Amino acid sequence: MSGADVELVLRSTRVVTPDGTRPAAVAVADGRIDAVLPYGAELPAGARLEDFGDDVLLPGIVDTHVHVNDPGRTEWEGFWTATRAAAAGGITTLLDMPLNSLPPTTTVDHLRTKRQVAAPKAHIDTGFWGGAIPSNVKDLRPLYEAGVFGFKCFLSPSGVEEFPELDQEQLARSMAEIAGFGGLLIVHAEDPHHLADAPQHGGPAYADFLASRPRDAENTAIEGLIAHARRLNARVHVLHLSSGDALPLIAAARREGVRVTVESCPHFLTLTAEEVPDGATEFKCCPPIREAANQDALWEGLADGTIDCIVSDHSPCTTDLKTPDFATAWGGISSLQLGLPAIWTEARRRGHSLDDVARWMSAAPAELAGLTRKGAIEAGRDADFAVLAPDDTFTVDPAGLFHRNRVTAYAGKTLHGVVKSTWLRGVRIAADGTVGEPTGRLLERSH
Repeated sequence: MSGADVELVLRSTRVVTPDGTRPAAVAVADGRIDAVLPYGAELPAGARLEDFGDDVLLPGIVDTHVHVNDPGRTEWEGFWTATRAAAAGGITTLLDMPLNSLPPTTTVDHLRTKRQVAAPKAHIDTGFWGGAIPSNVKDLRPLYEAGVFGFKCFLSPSGVEEFPELDQEQLARSMAEIAGFGGLLIVHAEDPHHLADAPQHGGPAYADFLASRPRDAENTAIEGLIAHARRLNARVHVLHLSSGDALPLIAAARREGVRVTVESCPHFLTLTAEEVPDGATEFKCCPPIREAANQDALWEGLADGTIDCIVSDHSPCTTDLKTPDFATAWGGISSLQLGLPAIWTEARRRGHSLDDVARWMSAAPAELAGLTRKGAIEAGRDADFAVLAPDDTFTVDPAGLFHRNRVTAYAGKTLHGVVKSTWLRGVRIAADGTVGEPTGRLLERSH
């Protein structure tokens, strides 16, 4: 051990470490992991023991894709409710998206506003993405220097007028600027021309909505994004991949050395188009939940490493915006509190382990954002943990969620994996469905 005063030891027969799951005792000093010890190791003098028996000790989940919508649209969510829900669901770090708040995080002044609002309300550690829009190329470097973790852009309309999409020329200009200072561009990749050409019927039929957001829109946008990244030697990340057809493009680009990573989301990996009832716009998101065969391709992409990570894309709204018309309803899935059990339920069915889940939902998102103190149970990292009873089940009752608006596509589903407690820097912040007062810190990209 380092010699620091170990005040806490967390012990379990199943501790998920980068080297696999094993019985272990995790020593914590000053909010950091001091050492991962053998299960039966003698306790350091004065240390308090928390023994979780056979419950699994996971690294805290890192969710790099959350729309908190605060300030400006706090009736949709807000830092207090979002971070409470996250803590209840085993998430210890989140990164907030730059849009759906007013103002959007597109200037240093707007980032300052966002930080002031978040600071007293954050139950978990919270950082911020900046936004790349047509008018703010000059703001990108100052935002990066102010600590944002990278930049989000859209290639098709975002749904809010204060965050316009980039055309191909604007995309190249922003990407070149961001590549110039070594930043990361994260991209909502749907091609607007394919969307415009797709049939737009509106109404309550999910099949009609699915036809309006074809896979080709994603595939074409990703192909173009890869071409720009190759030419500019830029680092890019594909957000919320729903089209399994794009996986070979991404895999081939990586083999060539193009710096492209990709995420998918619990709703694409656990819900299918076939099960969406007409008018059930709690299932609406863009890109959309696709067919079961497509979902199988996404799981293959996770298994072979083409898809790097799983993040929520929690994008809530008020209940009234989820009208029964798929064309006009707000598009977004609320899943912040449920992502870990939703993914574990499907992963275990498909033969994956909690080691896989920890890699996809903790280590890989932390690596994507450069969160070097997060994402793993090993010495030197922050003492952030989720304690999971993996074989226990529960049925999702929207009334039991901490989201501000309790609209969820998971209502009534029985899921495996009950989060027993969540720990942030060695302090228990949630246990058995209750969450304490906010103790989260605001994070900045490491300079």
